[in-house]
Amino acid sequence: MPFLQYKCETCGKKFDELVKSYLDEVKCPTCGTIALRDYSGEMYSSTGKTSKKCSGNCKTCGGCR
Repeated sequence: MPFLQYKCETCGKKFDELVKSYLDEVKCPTCGTIALRDYSGEMYSSTGKTSKKCSGNCKTCGGCR
């Protein structure tokens, strides 16, 4: 299960969310609007170390290495 970063377009809140899939819709904890993925933060591999090859876009990723 990925731990992803989101940003609410309505209120501007940035937050992290543990989801079953990167395709899951996530609601903002502040205003309840569906939030969008935020690709501006750091990405980590499954080992917890910063991944230099990860773009943060799981749709085009071959997996964390």
